[in-house]
Amino acid sequence: MKLLLDTHVLLWAASGDGLTSDAEARLLDPDSELLFSAASIWEISIKSGLGRADFNLDASVFRRALLDNGYLELAITGTHAAAVARLPDLHRDPFDRMLIAQATVEGVTLLTADAAVLRYPGPIEAV
Repeated sequence: MKLLLDTHVLLWAASGDGLTSDAEARLLDPDSELLFSAASIWEISIKSGLGRADFNLDASVFRRALLDNGYLELAITGTHAAAVARLPDLHRDPFDRMLIAQATVEGVTLLTADAAVLRYPGPIEAV
């Protein structure tokens, strides 16, 4: 199963903190294909630059580590950008909205712990 991890889930997976044992088992399942979005790298870059303590890392190094650990990068396409306009207006975070659009367009499951994101229809699951 293809799983797109939202930014916080990516950070938790990398640090080993914050994930439930069930979520960790899903990520370690050999049948799981783990994806990260270019939107998450963008979000980390911006929030790290703003001095946010929860995003205190180098986005380039983090991206390389994800790739080195078998994660697949999902680029942002025009189709993804256009799909954002079709989402209900439940949440205004542009990074989350892009992840939701990408999951919907690509037919992959978005894993998140964000209650606002979980309100959207589509292939979204709580971790």
